[in-house]
This record gives sequence, structure tokens and C-alpha cells, in this order.
Amino acid sequence: MLNGIGVVVTLLCVFGGFLMTGGNIAVVLEAMPHEMLTIVGAAIGSFILGNSMATVKKALAGVLHAFKGSRWRESDYRDLLALLFALLTTFRSGGGMAIEQHIDAPEQSSLFAPYPRLLEDKELIHFICDYLRMMTVNLEDPYQLAEAMENDMERHHHEMMGPQHAIQVMADGLPALGIVAAVLGVINTMGSIDQPVQVLGAMIGGALVGTFLGVLLAYGLVGPIASLLQQTVEADHKPYTLVKTAVVAYAQHMPIQVAVELARRVTPSAYAPSFSELEQALDQTREALAASPPQAQTA
Repeated sequence: MLNGIGVVVTLLCVFGGFLMTGGNIAVVLEAMPHEMLTIVGAAIGSFILGNSMATVKKALAGVLHAFKGSRWRESDYRDLLALLFALLTTFRSGGGMAIEQHIDAPEQSSLFAPYPRLLEDKELIHFICDYLRMMTVNLEDPYQLAEAMENDMERHHHEMMGPQHAIQVMADGLPALGIVAAVLGVINTMGSIDQPVQVLGAMIGGALVGTFLGVLLAYGLVGPIASLLQQTVEADHKPYTLVKTAVVAYAQHMPIQVAVELARRVTPSAYAPSFSELEQALDQTREALAASPPQAQTA
């Protein structure tokens, strides 16, 4: 909603300011269809030319995702911390045999079941399960574990930022494409040099609309969308840092509650639960673990 308001405010201020200075909006409206065809068509063609089909599809999905915003809420971060506490507690109390059934089929696990929204983020769940599984086969060196997780996170982040980079490149090129449209208008004007001054003035004004639209689209629409997508990707990537912090701290043989507390401290401040809120969530997790039949944890 807020993003849509931003688009409306931008357009109202740009065209409203033009009208307030006595500008003739008819010239802009008359030239806009063919100038937009040239600029937007060339931008789309160049975008397809310069990117793989997978990136093009991800970019289209990314624009929609950017306007929706990050899927992570304050309750999701609290649930993630509680889930990590449950997994690490089960791991420490029962060893690899106790945790395997949960990480092999998280969608059927009693530990994951209370957190359906987390289960929707399949890549994050796979990230958690993969590294807990690696720890069951003796990858317990905290330094090697931290390096492996960091490399995996960098790869994931690079892949997620690919569409954003492609959109930003398109935004950077739009002013130049606006100049291309303006030059074509000037060429057309020069071919009609024998026309009256009034006609030539309108043709030159229409040509300059191309430059105007190229700059407006670049800095008023596409560039901000690329920036918004970057912020959304960064927000969706933050939970991986929480997981890494907790798992590496566990590998360093810290108390599980300390490991989870360290993860809480790297949670974005706007979404981080307070110490007492986290403690309450962990108490509920302890009660759930205590109420679980022993065979459900160790079978």
C-alpha cells in the first residue's frame, strides 16, 4: 500500500509541477505513446537480451515480491528461535539418532509442526536440516562449520540478488534509451524543417519527452523498485544469520539457551523479541518437549 502511494505522489508532483508552471500537458500526452513504445520496448528487449530466461522469470516474481514486502514478521523470528531451541535441545539430549527423524522429514516432524509459516520457507528449512545432518556425521569443528555455512549463505544471497542486479542495470540504462528516443524525434523534426515554427516547436517538444520519460522511469520508478527488491531480499536473508549464529554457538559447546540468545541479538531490532518474550516462548517449547513421548524424540 505504501509503495503504491509513493508512485502516486511521484507522478502527481512531477506532472503537477509541470502544470503549475503553465506547461502544456497535451504535448506530453501526444508524444507519450510512441516515446514509451521506444523506451520501454527497447528496455524490455535489452533486459531479455542481457539475462537468462530464469533471471527474467525471477525478476518478474521479484517485482511482485518487492511490493508485497518481506514475508518475515516479528512472530516468525520468535518462532525460529524457539524452533532452533527445540532442535538443539533434542540433538544434545538424544544425539544424532534423536534428531535424524526430524531433519529427514521436517514436514512430518513434531518439532516443526507448531511452525507452519516457517515450513513454507523450504530453502531455510533445508539449510537448517542440512547442517544439523552434517553435524551428526562429525562435522563439529565450529570454524569449519561457520565457514561452510557462510559460503552457503553467500551463494544463496548472490542467487537471490541476481534479479535485483538485472533490474538495476535496466534502470541505469533507461536515461540513455530516453536519449535514443529523443534523438529519433530530432531526426524526424529535421526531416520536416520546411514546416512552420509552431509545428517544429511541437515536434521538438515531443522529442524531448523521450529524455524526460527515460529519466523519470529510471529514477522515479524502476530504480526505486530495484532498491525495494534489494531491501526485501536482505530482509528475507536475515534469518539465515540467526540460524548460523545459533548452530555455530552450539558447536562451540555453549549452553543452548545462550546460543539462542546470541541468535536473538542478531535479529533485526524492529522484529527482535525481548528477553522476557523469548524466555516465555522457550518455556512453552520446554513444556512441549517434556510432554512428548520419549519414543517420539528418539525413535
